[in-house]
Amino acid sequence: MTAQQISDAELAGQPAAYWTGVAHEALIAYTRARQAEKGYTQPQFWLLRNLSVNDISPDGDGMTLPELRQAMTSYIRPEDDLAAEAEVLVERGWLTRDAEDRLWLTAEGEQARVDLARNAPAIRAVLHEGIDDADYVTTVKVLQRLIRNAGGTVA
Repeated sequence: MTAQQISDAELAGQPAAYWTGVAHEALIAYTRARQAEKGYTQPQFWLLRNLSVNDISPDGDGMTLPELRQAMTSYIRPEDDLAAEAEVLVERGWLTRDAEDRLWLTAEGEQARVDLARNAPAIRAVLHEGIDDADYVTTVKVLQRLIRNAGGTVA
């Protein structure tokens, strides 16, 4: 039985964990496929963002791979190989590595981060097609409540 054949009453009884898991995998797969079409990976973008003082980094200081893994712990996936991804960015000239094995964002890397960020609105537009902002906000609030009810914290 597909979700469209299920009544609202039946759907209300289905486990949220199942649907959030399916959504999580589908959204990540879609996002990563669109990024790959543009020639970069999600972990590469995260590396640039975490090293940019104009984005996630509070000070723009370089970071080691273990420090970057720790910074990304809430969203990095087990299959993501930050060492390999960072090496690609070093080869592109978007990152440099110092004598202490810290990665630093270059001016070219900062420009790449800005350019790559411009892809996000198109990805969001496709994913949000047919969903008005009010429904989206309601969905996020429901998910936040489920998280709190499960003993989790909402960032």
